[in-house]
Amino acid sequence: MNALLKRVWIGLATTLIVSLAAVALPDHIQVDDDGRIHLGAPAPSPSTAPTPESTSPPLTRDAVDEAIRTAVGAAGLDPAQGRPTAAAGANSNMTGWMAVREKTAAQSEMNAICADLERQGWTPNPNGDRPDASRSYKRGGWYLLVSTRGQTQAPSTTSAVTDSQTYLTVSGLQLKLSDIPLPEITVRIG
Repeated sequence: MNALLKRVWIGLATTLIVSLAAVALPDHIQVDDDGRIHLGAPAPSPSTAPTPESTSPPLTRDAVDEAIRTAVGAAGLDPAQGRPTAAAGANSNMTGWMAVREKTAAQSEMNAICADLERQGWTPNPNGDRPDASRSYKRGGWYLLVSTRGQTQAPSTTSAVTDSQTYLTVSGLQLKLSDIPLPEITVRIG
């Protein structure tokens, strides 16, 4: 009797959780008429027009490096004064640039970098980023994060950053979300 009661409670809890999740995230969780649960976005219908991002050609790491150098230069900075965040040829799906900047100028420099990335055709985060925080962009399978961040809370004797300085970084990561399989979970309800 205890085993049966336990199975009933587990079934009720599962039903409640899946139902709430399907209501809260309808684009990511679907429940079929036969009780099967599918995770991930539904397959696009043929009549759905492609988004501008889906039609942009894939970018190479060299093209992303050039976009970063161009944006940094457009902000009035010399890209050679900073340093790459990933060694050339070390990892073809990561890149970036960083420099130590004065806090008083870093935010306006970040704004200029972001404006140039948008001019180059990078798509800003559709959910919106706070103007005074990090900003993210995507294009051609690559995602860029532009940020200013201060030094860590713990004092470091090896840090090159003083109290009046911060890091200005542009980090790039190539993600192929379609290569990440989402499991299909089958739960029979009832």
